[in-house]
Amino acid sequence: MPRKIVESKPLTLPQVKTLMKGLDRELSQFQRKTLEYVTSFSKLSAKNSEKLVEKLVKSFGIDISEAVQIVNCMPETTEELRVFMPRHRVFEAEKLKQMLGLLDEYRK
Repeated sequence: MPRKIVESKPLTLPQVKTLMKGLDRELSQFQRKTLEYVTSFSKLSAKNSEKLVEKLVKSFGIDISEAVQIVNCMPETTEELRVFMPRHRVFEAEKLKQMLGLLDEYRK
């Protein structure tokens, strides 16, 4: 039976992990592999990742999808962070350092 998509929203890996662990039914092989992946690569709690995405969007004016990717990877240098920045916008080195400072506050 086809499924209807009601809403589409970018989620961080920890948020996906929380959603999948909350499922009451047996997971399919694909779902189990997905859960393994998000468990292995989640670097924050779901709550902290959501807060960090919100702060990145509000403080630096980036799209939510860009903020989600940054939180999923948690870059440690400005060079790594530049990979996630849109090409049509240039961020000054100082702004990138501020972003890294914010990411550092949430690192484990």
